[in-house]
Amino acid sequence: MIDFRRKAPESFTCEPPVTEYSRNVSSIDVAVSHLSDSDCGRWDEFVNACPEATFFHRAGWKRAIESSLGHSCFYLLAQRNGEIAGVLPLVHVRSRLFGNALISTAFCVQGGPLARDDGTRAVLERHAIELAEHVDADYIELRGTHTPGDQWHRRADLYVSFRRPIDQDLEKAMLAIPRKQRAMIRKGAKLGLQGEIDHEVDRFYDVYATSQRNLGTPVLAKRYFQSLKDVFAEDCEITTITGNGRPVSSVLSFYFRDTVLPYYGGGTLHARAVAANDFMYWEVMRRAHTRHSLWFDFGRSKVNTGSFAFKKNWGFEPVPLTYSYYLRHLRHLPDINPTNPKYQTFIWLWKRLPVPVSKVIGPVIARGIG
Repeated sequence: MIDFRRKAPESFTCEPPVTEYSRNVSSIDVAVSHLSDSDCGRWDEFVNACPEATFFHRAGWKRAIESSLGHSCFYLLAQRNGEIAGVLPLVHVRSRLFGNALISTAFCVQGGPLARDDGTRAVLERHAIELAEHVDADYIELRGTHTPGDQWHRRADLYVSFRRPIDQDLEKAMLAIPRKQRAMIRKGAKLGLQGEIDHEVDRFYDVYATSQRNLGTPVLAKRYFQSLKDVFAEDCEITTITGNGRPVSSVLSFYFRDTVLPYYGGGTLHARAVAANDFMYWEVMRRAHTRHSLWFDFGRSKVNTGSFAFKKNWGFEPVPLTYSYYLRHLRHLPDINPTNPKYQTFIWLWKRLPVPVSKVIGPVIARGIG
């Protein structure tokens, strides 16, 4: 059993400095296959030992996405002499509204190729291009820090990530939060907010779906979040904040090695008045401390949006995320995000839908966004 908090062995890095050896590794020795159920354990062992890996590289995403959203997942497993040398999780997302794409990993912040050497990574990227041709995808999108060769286009101006250590002294961890946000946390506590751990997704989904409607964003199906809970078990935790016994905010967080990632979160219209969101993220940080987490990963935000400003106000510094694209049927990079002007009318209309209607229509649209 691998200790998720332990650092990867120094003898193994997924992306070593470029040496003559790593440049000249023979691709002939690399065999690529699709992940089978019997190899999921080996896949996760490779991911857990790789310093550059993220929670979004775990094999469980394949089962969660296929079972709840119906997309085909092609998880490429590269082996040399029977040992795993690299992995590349790809999700085939097809939508009449948003096109046909292979994304690594769809519905996730990261998930690009991991490899022991440049040669293996190049083989995985070639297989991804062959797969795109086979399924006639419009483009491939690789989400991660690695940038492939010249035939790929790069974008690093749209999304940023936020990540910071959690001080192991909780009092110091609180003091590391800027004064204004500390005041908001104390306001929530003064108003009687309580944090609770939910083992079911019902309360979370009601709050999150309401929040997404208010933002003008289609919500994913409830079964998707239930699938995440089923697949990742104790590494997927829901924190719900209540006031006067009623949920006002809720967040679904992931745990990976020494990091907590509050990933899907939202609040009701009442949440701002009682500072529920600030109180909620402090509850996540406090809970992560009891689980010996060392890092708080605030996830991805689009530059100059409300969530971007919220995380900056918490004292986190943005780090650009680089996404790489291989275009087949497109002349320009895909721009499927709420800041695109062509979606503004849709967003305006969506905000005016009754929440129950948005829960019915939203999943049909959201599964195609990726």
